[in-house]
Amino acid sequence: MTDDMDDSSETLSELAEHILPFGRRVRLLNIDYHNGLNMMRLIWREGKRITQVDIDADSAAQLGADLVAWAKQNTPDNES
Repeated sequence: MTDDMDDSSETLSELAEHILPFGRRVRLLNIDYHNGLNMMRLIWREGKRITQVDIDADSAAQLGADLVAWAKQNTPDNES
């Protein structure tokens, strides 16, 4: 997904959207602030409720590692 949204101080690029259990969704966007700073924006939707969080690359790497570790521990042996 490369739907770019431009602003004078930032450019948002869609990275992914995931449909989650129980009617939830999460969107991942790259934010380029035009000053060399890049962040990842997580937008969680639960019905009408929306939570938006911006994280840096180190936080994204830690979060990703935690998600992968949890998934490995909770995936039945017959699935990979």
